[in-house]
Amino acid sequence: MNSINSNNSKWFTKKVFIWSLFDFANSSFATIIVAFVFAVYFKNVVAGNKPVADFYWSSSINISMIIVAVLSPVLGASADFYGNKKIYLGFFTMLCIIATTLMYFVTAGMIFHAMLLFIISNIGFQAGLGFYDAFIKEITVEKNYNKVSSAGYAIGYLGSLAALAAVFLYKDEPRLSFVACSVLFFIFALPIFIFIKEKKVILNDEKRGFLFFIKIGLSRNFNTIRHVQSYSNLRKYLISYFLFIDGINTIIFFSAIFAQTTLNFSIMELIIFFVIVQTTAFAGSIIFSFVADIKGTKRTLGFTLICWTIITVSVFFCYSKILFMVIGGFAGFFLGSSQALARSFMGKLTPDNKKTEFFGFFSLFEKTSTILGPFTFGLVSWLTGDQRIAVISIAAFFISGYLLLKPVIEPKTDNSVT
Repeated sequence: MNSINSNNSKWFTKKVFIWSLFDFANSSFATIIVAFVFAVYFKNVVAGNKPVADFYWSSSINISMIIVAVLSPVLGASADFYGNKKIYLGFFTMLCIIATTLMYFVTAGMIFHAMLLFIISNIGFQAGLGFYDAFIKEITVEKNYNKVSSAGYAIGYLGSLAALAAVFLYKDEPRLSFVACSVLFFIFALPIFIFIKEKKVILNDEKRGFLFFIKIGLSRNFNTIRHVQSYSNLRKYLISYFLFIDGINTIIFFSAIFAQTTLNFSIMELIIFFVIVQTTAFAGSIIFSFVADIKGTKRTLGFTLICWTIITVSVFFCYSKILFMVIGGFAGFFLGSSQALARSFMGKLTPDNKKTEFFGFFSLFEKTSTILGPFTFGLVSWLTGDQRIAVISIAAFFISGYLLLKPVIEPKTDNSVT
């Protein structure tokens, strides 16, 4: 086990900056495709603003997440064995970029094509995150996890603001924003592949084949499942994470659709709304990284979940555009902090020799949880015709996540990494 400047108080290193640029890069997809432009374009243009559009959108999310949920643990375990996270990160990144570029050709009525391209692009985006997240244990020491993870999200929110600039530029031709998203993603993703080095693993020829790759991935996952009792603390956290990240992701997936459908937001009002959210998210991710170092990661994360519950209930009673923007500002503040702290807390609970494998399970729980929340929202919205009723159900995910987080034990800080 090697030490990375364990006695050095400097945490924002060149490696951390380069790593965080990938957050800047993929935020263009999260903002333009998942949260805002394509989501609204799909409902209003592609699906003709029909009530079933929410269900189509949630179904696309669910299909992509199910596929990623199946892939992530096996790929993660194999990547640990082979030491080739960057190869898979590169493959899934390009998969996302290419499919996103092709969205330019989607027009009214092309529901199947729109769903297919979103499914492929979201698989690339989501599957890559597990490999990207796992690099945190190689670029810094454990005492810096809160700050480094938060810095990644903070720079990611700057990337979201850059993406919103592209949205404003192409507000009259939204399909061009899909191309702009691909360009931003590609350019700012390059540094991690060029400058971040991964520890090499020397293997003999008999261990390089595809079948051996699958065998290693499956065997390491089955071994983890068989000995899951040895990681009971991690298991408790993953169940909690399963629930509260479901609530967060559902809000991300449907916030723009809710604002436009229920509150009649214009495109410019949506841009202003997302600028507010991304700006406060940047501030929240930075501020709460220091709060977590003082108060503890678990305690701070629990506080954000309480605040998410209050925010969700507030949306149910919101009938004003201005009030919704204010609520969005608070949501952004806790969005950046809760996601960053969830990732850093996972890093604290994860054994060094299983970092990518366990981050694969981390990804698995996030993806499978995301099947439940958007499906519930889309189904309730479709059946009742009222998105407010769908919104109020999300509070249950935060309450349950908070209650299940309470028994998780936060480990003492270790300042060494592999």
